[in-house]
Formats: sequence, structure tokens, C-alpha cells
Amino acid sequence: MKFSKSLTAGAAAIALMGTSACVTNPETGNQRVSTTGAIGGVVGALGGYLLGDLIGGRNSRTEEIIGAGIGAVAGAAIGTYMDRQQRDLEQATAGTDTEVIREGDNLYLQMPGSVAEFDVDSAQLRPIFRQTLDEVAQTLNAYPETYIDVYGHTDSDGSDAYNLALSQRRAQAVADYLVARGVNRARIATQGFGESQPIASNATAAGKQQNRRVEIRIVPITQNDVNSAR
Repeated sequence: MKFSKSLTAGAAAIALMGTSACVTNPETGNQRVSTTGAIGGVVGALGGYLLGDLIGGRNSRTEEIIGAGIGAVAGAAIGTYMDRQQRDLEQATAGTDTEVIREGDNLYLQMPGSVAEFDVDSAQLRPIFRQTLDEVAQTLNAYPETYIDVYGHTDSDGSDAYNLALSQRRAQAVADYLVARGVNRARIATQGFGESQPIASNATAAGKQQNRRVEIRIVPITQNDVNSAR
């Protein structure tokens, strides 16, 4: 089966999550996986795309952001800024299957099919997903000094080329919805990964639903980013 290699990696990542230590955020009291433990394993197992550079490159993105009048987070304040954003995103997505994952100063919202609710062969956002995105958008608007990458995914039905295009449409649909809720478009970039990054088995209908998903990566805009882009 063509999903087997990626799925094996995903299973290894899940196993790492189950065995790695957690650390407690001193400000929020929330626990998260240590950056040297499970999340490193998860990202490594998924090919490292979550730890790659920003979609479209950092300097070009930052130039647009500067033009939109968005500032940067001072170096010493980045950790606290992202701590607070993590806390607010956890509260905003409470009661859903959304996972707020912390890696260093970056945040990842993993939104599986049980949250995203994409129909087969569709990029249309269903009402339950819009409700979650409404809450996420409010938090993103409260913390404007961040880049936002939106990743789209599909199940294994259909050709690789078709699924790649479908995943991009899903990512774009989420980006457009966030913009409609006030998030500055200059902050957002999108990318589709097709069927290449499953988080569940494509051998079952339930697994396929989980794989029809999006992920949102949130990265602080630093003064170094601004200085390099000028």
C-alpha cells in the first residue's frame, strides 16, 4: 500500500509522544511535550516539514508584513508572547480534537478530520469547522506579530497529483476563511501535501476522515526578521 511508509513513520511518532517527558509552562500551568522529546520525534517522523523554513521564504514574507504595518516581537519577550498565545489557543479549541503543539517558540495546530470535517473530494468548510476557526481567528488577531502557515492534507483516494491540488485547495479555503475573520492576509501562506503525511490508516473510512485535515503553524516575527528584510 502506498501509505505504508508514511503511516509507519506516523505510528513511530505517536509512540514517541507516549513515552517522552512533559514540561510545565510556568505561566499557564499547562503541560507540553519537551522540545527535546516527543515533538522532535514526531516532526522527524513526518519528514521535518513542520520545522522547515516558512512557506515562500522568510524575507519575502516579512517584506509584505512590514508593508501591512505589522511589527515584530522583541527578543526577550518572544517566549512569554508565545506562551500566552498557546494558552489562549488551548482555551479557544477546548472540547475539539485540535492539538496545540509547542516546539521551541513555534506553535502547531493539528486539526484532524474530526475537527476539519472535509467531505470526500471537497475543500468546502463545514459548519463545525467554521466554529473552531472563528475561535482560532480571534486568537490570531490578538497576537498579530506572527507568521501563519496553513498546511492541507488528503486521504489516499485518487491520484497523487489530484490529491496534491485538493490539499492546496483545502489549505487555501482555511486561509481565506481566516482572512474573512480579520486575520491579515500578509501573515498567511499555504501549502498542500496531498496524501503524503497521513496520521491514520487509509484502510478505513474513519482513518481517511482523520487524514482529510489541515495544520496551522504559527511562528513569531522577530526583530531579526524585520532587520533582514529591510
